[in-house]
Amino acid sequence: MHMTSLSATYYVSQRTGSDENDGRTCSTAFASLSAINRRHLQPGDRILLERGSVFYGQYLHVTDSGTKEAPIVIGAYGTADAPPRIDACGQGIWYQDYGTPLDAPTHVYHGYVSSAVLLYDAEHIVVEDLEITNEGSMIPGERYSLGEKMNRTGVAVVAKDKGVRSGITLRNLWIHDVHGNVYDKHMNNGGIYMTALRPECEERTGVARYRDVVIEGCFVHRVSRWGIAAGYTYAHDKFRGAELEESVFLNYGHENVQIRNNYVKEAGGDGITPMYALRPLVEHNMADSVACEINDRIYCEPGDRMGKVAAAIWPWKCKDALFRYNEVADTRLNQDGMAYDADSGDGTVYEYNYSRQNEGGCVMFCLQEAIHNTFRNNISYDDLGGTISPSENPDALLQDNVYYVRRGVPFVRKNMDGGSFTQVNDRVVALDFGPDK
Repeated sequence: MHMTSLSATYYVSQRTGSDENDGRTCSTAFASLSAINRRHLQPGDRILLERGSVFYGQYLHVTDSGTKEAPIVIGAYGTADAPPRIDACGQGIWYQDYGTPLDAPTHVYHGYVSSAVLLYDAEHIVVEDLEITNEGSMIPGERYSLGEKMNRTGVAVVAKDKGVRSGITLRNLWIHDVHGNVYDKHMNNGGIYMTALRPECEERTGVARYRDVVIEGCFVHRVSRWGIAAGYTYAHDKFRGAELEESVFLNYGHENVQIRNNYVKEAGGDGITPMYALRPLVEHNMADSVACEINDRIYCEPGDRMGKVAAAIWPWKCKDALFRYNEVADTRLNQDGMAYDADSGDGTVYEYNYSRQNEGGCVMFCLQEAIHNTFRNNISYDDLGGTISPSENPDALLQDNVYYVRRGVPFVRKNMDGGSFTQVNDRVVALDFGPDK
């Protein structure tokens, strides 16, 4: 990556800066993120926030783009141990509207969202080395699980009126305490959420979608609802049925989505999910104690939304998704609650993954539109409730896996059967946690 003749580096320091400065050096830094929000950014520009600075009640919303050769970089400078921190506190409000009802009438598809960092119709942008929160405790009268609670995101990425948005990189972000709405699963709620909204004129601008997305090295902790979600789209109706042709993804879906080396802990709902993507790669991630709000104690005001389901690491309407070298522990019980879920996609592969003590089991093959799925060379240790859930699935293949199953736990989860599956060289090892063990 390089700078152009028009590009610049802007410094922002909450501790020593002033918005009367020009922002061009460490000693003449801006003081607030609003100074950046007001600027028109050029390819190759760098926005550097001072380590140790806390931007309370502030947000960073970017609508400009870099180029492949000269991306816009948002990152950190300075010698302090603490990364620069953006505390949105419910600010940074924008209006999200998919422009069409979603694939279920219970899914909310428009409303206001607060996002600490928003990339709106931008491309070729790197966001790295930041701490991001968006707490709701400062909003008077807003209960934790209120049905109409504000939608909140740590990082929201939106494609709408500029066709394909390429080159989105989110790296080494610490995103935590994002108190969004656990019920509005497809609004931009949670740690990182990428969406595609219906353009004003699709014929003129082209389909809104993504290409070349990298989400890596992020720690996402205590967020509602999703940990990392990449790609829900207004064009969902193009992906109906079980067989999904590659051409559909090249016209309406997302390409080259990579999600790797992330740690998601205590997400209120699902952990990590690529959506409507062709051959996404999800590897070396950890999901720990997710789905922790999907229970009757917290998920208590859904109204007509329904949807009390969540799993840890899984695809939605993808083709040839590859999940490898991931680990999932302690996913909380709900209607799903599994570590892994091949859901309504074509050709999902799980290989060399590890799961332990997930209350909903190891893996689900979800319903009739999840086809050509393979689960191979994985290890399940003491997953609970029922190891696999072939829920009305037509053709799941389980091969060369090892399942360590405690006494009394069925291999097939109760009321999650009805499908067919084939096992090749699978091993089941009995665990006995009796008093003498």
